[in-house]
Amino acid sequence: MNRQPIPEGLPGYRFPVEPWRLVETAYSSDDLGVTETLFAVGNGYLGMRANPEEGREAHSHGTYLNGFHETWRIRHAEEAFGFAQTGQTIVNVPDAKLMKLYVDDEPLLLASADLDSYERAVDFRNGVLTRDMIWRTPAGKRVRVSSQRMVSFAHRHLAVLTLEITLLDSAAPVVVSSQLLNRQDGEDEYHVRAAALGEGKDPRQARKFDHRVLQPRLQRERDSEIVLGYRCANSAMTLACGTRHRIETSCNHDVTTEVGADLAKTVFTVRATPGDPVKITKLVAYHSSNGVPAEELADRCSRTLERAEQEGTEHLLMEQREWLDEFWENADIELRGDDRAQQALRWNLFQLAQASARTQEQGIAAKGVTGEGYDGHYFWDTEVYVAPFLAYTMPEAARKVVRFRWKMLDAARQRATEMSQVGALYPWRTINGEEASAYYAAGTAQYHINAAVVLAMRRYLEASGDIDFLSHEGAEVLVETARLWADLGFYASNGGRTFHIHRVTGPDEYTTVVNDNFYTNVMARFNLRYAARTVRFLANWNPEAFEQLCRSTELDLGELDDWDEAADAMFLPFDENLGINPQDSEFLDLEPWGWETTPPEKYPLLLNYHPLV
Repeated sequence: MNRQPIPEGLPGYRFPVEPWRLVETAYSSDDLGVTETLFAVGNGYLGMRANPEEGREAHSHGTYLNGFHETWRIRHAEEAFGFAQTGQTIVNVPDAKLMKLYVDDEPLLLASADLDSYERAVDFRNGVLTRDMIWRTPAGKRVRVSSQRMVSFAHRHLAVLTLEITLLDSAAPVVVSSQLLNRQDGEDEYHVRAAALGEGKDPRQARKFDHRVLQPRLQRERDSEIVLGYRCANSAMTLACGTRHRIETSCNHDVTTEVGADLAKTVFTVRATPGDPVKITKLVAYHSSNGVPAEELADRCSRTLERAEQEGTEHLLMEQREWLDEFWENADIELRGDDRAQQALRWNLFQLAQASARTQEQGIAAKGVTGEGYDGHYFWDTEVYVAPFLAYTMPEAARKVVRFRWKMLDAARQRATEMSQVGALYPWRTINGEEASAYYAAGTAQYHINAAVVLAMRRYLEASGDIDFLSHEGAEVLVETARLWADLGFYASNGGRTFHIHRVTGPDEYTTVVNDNFYTNVMARFNLRYAARTVRFLANWNPEAFEQLCRSTELDLGELDDWDEAADAMFLPFDENLGINPQDSEFLDLEPWGWETTPPEKYPLLLNYHPLV
């Protein structure tokens, strides 16, 4: 088959292999989109792409809060009953990463800077992104510039940024403009609207809004603290973000502050002398809500910042290290003799922590909190790939994941009704619980999301033994998902008594709306059997909880037998000649794809061929 060449990985001369760090030793603007993601930091709720402190240049500027989104009406070319109506897109929240540096009134811009040395690294043991370099200014003065960026695992709403500048040769005026900038609706740091969010091109990127999203609700300045508050135009979600600064230096300096609806900045003007470091610490807090007034969220930001200031940066760094020490004690896998594989493995484990540690009963988006691809939606990937890992390493985080789906149950029931089914049908892609897939063939038709939710629950229950969750929340999900399968499928009227599920889409989104998708049928069989067995267990173990379940779901005990019968009769396509289970009942009758004649530029196929092709 003619396949695209497999990348050989990160070039060793620029990204040396270290088992506990990802390190970059030379700056390049050729792969900003990749490195901004590789070096991103987050905690599952708050995420910051690895954009430079100076702002420009960037592929995609990004700061995200899990679940914070705007809604918009999906406009179908031809409407039909049951089509998804409301789109949801994660919002790029105000950017607190900006700490622009000027020496002799000349800005530091990495794309054109004369750098004597450069290193950027994220340490998996302490969760801190660092950057150290020596910049030779246009006047020939050498300046050591060091920065740290940490999104706290211990404190969900907090980030800590530091910038330290040391003149190595001669005195010079130094200015640092530390900003809080609403890029979503405004301009970039140079007042260029077209570059506000970066110039990156990605077919999976989030929707571009045609209206102002973040409506200003509050601008507050008191002492060294700034807080901005907003409300989303359509979703009515609310947000507050705040900063506090501290400067440490023996040099003379002045501090000024300006606050506006879309830009707040604290400017430090320093008469710097050689060998005297100038260190600026920036504490950042974000709080969001489904509708709590911005004023209340602003007060929460103030409390977060006050506690962080009282505890001090060193204590916050120590808490970060302690959190990760426990994580690695539970999750680390040690490989011997292959440092590159070891580094890759730990980077991936670190990303799982960054995507899930502080979700607090939100989902885990396709890009975590490192980017806005796929609109920030939650998919079945969380339940199938992430939840099992969490169940055995961070069981409390796994509990949050499965309980999040329970909180969506009423919306899933409503969706099943819209689809003329009983029970509950979980959305293929969503943020707020409503189906957001405009293309039903590759979206709603992927009914197997129901079984993925149950699989995640099973993994969590088996790992944790949390029968209390089963009694009060989980059993309700089991009942409603099993009902969906029993209603969706049917018994064949010809031949043997077999149970079939037609007009669904499996994980292969190229081959849509098929009959008896093998994966879907296997997962449905699992869902039906597990639900029947577990509900019977609950009836024996906790009769009171079982009675409550029967009342809340109007469960008839005969349904359990129906589920077992459907599972036992589930049709699984099998080809006797090839000895395999085909993907669906008609898959082997399809015309083979011409891999040998498909040119490399036509990959990925879904971006170059109509779905019918």
